[in-house]
Amino acid sequence: MSEVEIRRSARRRRTVRAYREGNKTIVLMPANLSKDDEELHVRSLVERLDRREQRARPSDEGLQVRAAELSRVWLDGRAVPRSVRWVSNQNSRWGSCTSTDRSIRLSDRLKGMPEWVIDYVLLHELAHLIEPNHSRRFWALVEAYPHTAKAKGFLEGVSWQQR
Repeated sequence: MSEVEIRRSARRRRTVRAYREGNKTIVLMPANLSKDDEELHVRSLVERLDRREQRARPSDEGLQVRAAELSRVWLDGRAVPRSVRWVSNQNSRWGSCTSTDRSIRLSDRLKGMPEWVIDYVLLHELAHLIEPNHSRRFWALVEAYPHTAKAKGFLEGVSWQQR
């Protein structure tokens, strides 16, 4: 388990909340909560955050499985990558695809973003295995995904904010 910091407040009456700040878990709770209740809440909230992060930050194997599912649902199974993995050297792109060796790479900057955003980027790269450029046919494949416009807007906002 990562480091846990408990922040008690006399103003907080009933609710207990947790969030991650880097590798640290911050737990906000009422000042009058007992030690036993504190331990129960901390364990439960940390487990919930871990599950949420696992969904939002799949492993390379999880990406491969997700790619197969997205290809099946949105591309009739036509896009079959040889490998799908996270990379840390993509600072100006969200993802990339090499169609000759059928490899897809997603920037680890996507980790922690909503699942539908990661799915959009993954589907975008999968579509390149069918259409290698950004032609009308390519965009027709990508825009079949219902969250395309929302995900593009989300990523544009993140890019703008990071300038």
